[in-house]
Amino acid sequence: MLNALAAAEIAEESHGWEGHLPMAPIAFAIVAACIMLAMLLIAWAFRSVGNRH
Repeated sequence: MLNALAAAEIAEESHGWEGHLPMAPIAFAIVAACIMLAMLLIAWAFRSVGNRH
């Protein structure tokens, strides 16, 4: 019974936070695309390192 009351109290305290993101969903996609592009450019910069040695 105590666990159920504790779970209910925690659920009540966290109520109202679901669905609230720090940025718009499209901003997450843009940030992810920029990170992937940066990793692609880094990989592209080192594409011929193995051929030099």
